Amino acid sequence: MRDDEFDAIFSGDAPDEETLVAEEPQVTETRPPKAAPAPVDVDHAGFTIGSGITKVTVDKVLDDGSWILDTGYHVPAKRRVPEQVAKLRRQLRSKLLASPEEADKWDRYDQSKIAIIEDRLQTVLQKLNVFLDQEDYQTLLMGLLDDLLGFGAIQPLVDNKECSEIMVNGPEVVFAEYKGKLIETELVFDDEDHIRWTAQRIVRPLMRSLDRKSPMVDARLPDGSRVHLVTEPSALLGTTITIRKFPEKRLTVDDLVRFGSLTKDVAEFFRACVVSRLNIVVSGGTGSGKTTLLNVLSSYIPEDERIVTVEDSAELQLAQRHVVRLETAPALPGTEDVGKLEIRDLVKGTLRMRPDRIVVGEVRSGEALDMLQAMNTGHDGSLTTVHSNSPRDAVARLETLCLMAGMDLPLYVIRAQIAAAIDLFVQQARLKDGSRKVVQVTELLGMEGEQVTLMDLFVYETPNQTSTGYSHEGGGELNPTGFPPGFLHRLEQYGFRLPKTIFGAGRNKFQR
Repeated sequence: MRDDEFDAIFSGDAPDEETLVAEEPQVTETRPPKAAPAPVDVDHAGFTIGSGITKVTVDKVLDDGSWILDTGYHVPAKRRVPEQVAKLRRQLRSKLLASPEEADKWDRYDQSKIAIIEDRLQTVLQKLNVFLDQEDYQTLLMGLLDDLLGFGAIQPLVDNKECSEIMVNGPEVVFAEYKGKLIETELVFDDEDHIRWTAQRIVRPLMRSLDRKSPMVDARLPDGSRVHLVTEPSALLGTTITIRKFPEKRLTVDDLVRFGSLTKDVAEFFRACVVSRLNIVVSGGTGSGKTTLLNVLSSYIPEDERIVTVEDSAELQLAQRHVVRLETAPALPGTEDVGKLEIRDLVKGTLRMRPDRIVVGEVRSGEALDMLQAMNTGHDGSLTTVHSNSPRDAVARLETLCLMAGMDLPLYVIRAQIAAAIDLFVQQARLKDGSRKVVQVTELLGMEGEQVTLMDLFVYETPNQTSTGYSHEGGGELNPTGFPPGFLHRLEQYGFRLPKTIFGAGRNKFQR
């Protein structure tokens, strides 16, 4: 098919759906399902991008079409559509709508909208005398519906409730996370243009642009999922799309106990700490479950308190009635900073909203200093998260973030702010088996000289423990260290008299 053939039919506009005649496509004899051959020449498979940025050597091509690389890595067989269907889909994508924006608000599974697309498709195929068997026709139709109304090639992952995260690393490489494990999928995009079409389909309804002026977009989808996109010139191997899906069901503390993420005793301890207005920082790496735990901790806040949440992309699911939710805003298109609101702007603004609690989804810059000052000026019981590998690292990370506030403060003053503001660090980790666990609960005791002092209250221990701590293989337990916290009297003031057995009297092996 030549583009001018399609242009001759539509001359740039989609047909009026009321004038279309919904006739059945001409179907030839149905053939058995056919799998497109796996490409053996890696230079034509999309693995060599640009001028030798990366090259992959295929050691063996297996009978099922999958590859074994020279590194031993197994690349699954890719699900490719026949070339004729792929070509038709490329040519028809921009022809079946009056404009790309026409379907921005259409739902992928709205039967009335599906009927409109199918009617238009049948009309075009008939006018062009294109003959497809039933299998190819269905492949073409489903692909166009995914491209025009959904997320293109990754629509099956978007629909899969077991999939928690989707990562597109260019046309040929799509990973998905299932139960904490990353798996390369069989899905591929036709080419870079196919990914860009999908990327534009994602950002356009959000009133965002992904182009040379704005090659990176971080946003929230209507269902609450977070999406991050990067395109040229920054994305060297092709446009990347990362979607962290929003859970349909809000996880509760009972869910975390059932999953083995923490114990009942630690859950009760956390409840006492939150209700007693301790300032808590959840630390951990990317994808370790920090936001999930922050959500659970926030659920302990009493109903009669005013909560203000501040997030880069709204993810928290607080069930309380008296909640104000704030989210950052990008600059208006074509401007440098008009309309732009950053985390720090919002954190400062919360102080004028009479909050009982401030919950910041994550501190990653100078807002850390504003958060500490809020904690130190009567906003007890505030919660936040930070990226770090341990509570000790979290202290150092907060020091660095405070320095990014642009104030010329001595390090000792910043450490004193941290020591005065924070009561408890909770360390999250994702282990090798994909599970997410609380691996350390650490009290901040105060200052000794110019150093912040910490004491572990609970630590995750594994059978094959080393001198450096737990094994990432999993199979361990979150155990008390034998040291009760110094703030027990504060818990008692709020009516919590926790038995000292919770803290494992007599254990002192893991004091830090």
